[in-house]
Amino acid sequence: MTGVRRVPRIVLAAPSSNAGKTSIATGLVAALTARGLAVSPHKVGPDYIDPGYAGLAAGRPGRNLDPWLVGEERIVPLFLRGALHPRPADVAVIEGVMGLFDGAAHPSVKPGFASTAHVAALLQAPVVLVVDAASQARSVAALVHGFATFDPAVRLGGVVLNRVGSDRHEEILREALGASGVPVLGAIHRLDQLRTPSRHLGLVPAAERSTEALATVDRLRHVVADGVDLEAVLALARTAPPLDATPWDPAAEVRTVPGRPRIAVAGGPAFTFSYAENAELLAAAGADVVTVDPLRDEALPAGTAGLVVGGGFPEVHAAELSANETLRADVAALAARGAPIAAECAGLLYLARELDGVPMCGVLDVRTAMSPRLTLGYRAAVAPADSVLAPAGTRVRGHEFHRTHAQPAASATPAWQWPEGGQGPARPEGFVAGGVHASYLHLHWAGSPRMASRFVAAAVRLTEGLQHAHR
Repeated sequence: MTGVRRVPRIVLAAPSSNAGKTSIATGLVAALTARGLAVSPHKVGPDYIDPGYAGLAAGRPGRNLDPWLVGEERIVPLFLRGALHPRPADVAVIEGVMGLFDGAAHPSVKPGFASTAHVAALLQAPVVLVVDAASQARSVAALVHGFATFDPAVRLGGVVLNRVGSDRHEEILREALGASGVPVLGAIHRLDQLRTPSRHLGLVPAAERSTEALATVDRLRHVVADGVDLEAVLALARTAPPLDATPWDPAAEVRTVPGRPRIAVAGGPAFTFSYAENAELLAAAGADVVTVDPLRDEALPAGTAGLVVGGGFPEVHAAELSANETLRADVAALAARGAPIAAECAGLLYLARELDGVPMCGVLDVRTAMSPRLTLGYRAAVAPADSVLAPAGTRVRGHEFHRTHAQPAASATPAWQWPEGGQGPARPEGFVAGGVHASYLHLHWAGSPRMASRFVAAAVRLTEGLQHAHR
């Protein structure tokens, strides 16, 4: 499909983190969906948790838009993939990350790269600024004025005032903003009961909270519907110009491998961190992609020839994961057969000998445990050796996000290496052993699509080898 695509769209941004973007974005998606509109939810940056809530509200996957992970050139195509698949959306809501102009803190890119402003400019989308008004009055006008004029490439189309203290407080704020030229699209009064539960890595994923998450989304829907002018938001979204681009197509990014091997992808409450495009690329590369829940399933799906274990919170579910001894043994047996296994962060913890003293799969001779230190940041990494994901010398961009540590941190053949802080000598990280590739580094496979074909090809070789051995 080529040609001009008209998709009404807005970006929700904020002056800083913790202004309420996620709550308002989720409520807005839910409120527009309740009107009968097809809403396409997106999230700027690498975060997995926020798009889970918006996806729950929309009934379709929340997709990430991160220039660091996938490259600037893929942002519009990936956006169009989400907006047009599985069916064309009436409007797209893109939740920003951090403050509007805060981007990747890495020496290899210019300031503001991968920021909300950067993505909004690439999408030519108007921005709605969510302002935490709890501790300000007339000063809000100076704040909004600054954000509206800081970067000519960013069009600030409206403001939503959050955590407003009273009706009188709202009057003062609206009066101050009256001369700013930026319309107030809504005001949300302080509602502590709508705070979403959080823990050591941020919000609790929607998939873990099930019925509670649905109730939260429904409450946010009512709050936003009551406090925000939805017609004004839609009118602003419709001012976004058409996009002349081809939607991202996973089939065009990979080589299809004959043989259709079965690839299991870990899911369920313990493994909620996954980009939708990763599984789509595996399927396009020829895999039969199935889901396995390590908390519930006692065995891998019949015929499994490869396993992908992404991120999540196994440390929260360690006892339950450990108690599922039959699946742990199945995973260890799969690894012993040389099957391709790709593990990221939580996946590494699951493959380790133990997590916080509790037995895990024992595929890797590694002990892992919770740490008081948060490891967070973008990484530019290189593969030092061949693996089921990449040949030696492959360069990727990923991110780390964890409060655990592994001992040792790398094997004799590490998964990746990168310089600490983006500069200086490279340090090894992760593990490559047989068909196993395990690392703390999270990757968006749309940024390195060849990995999918390489992984599927490794699964086919295993299947063919087993069939030959049984003849």
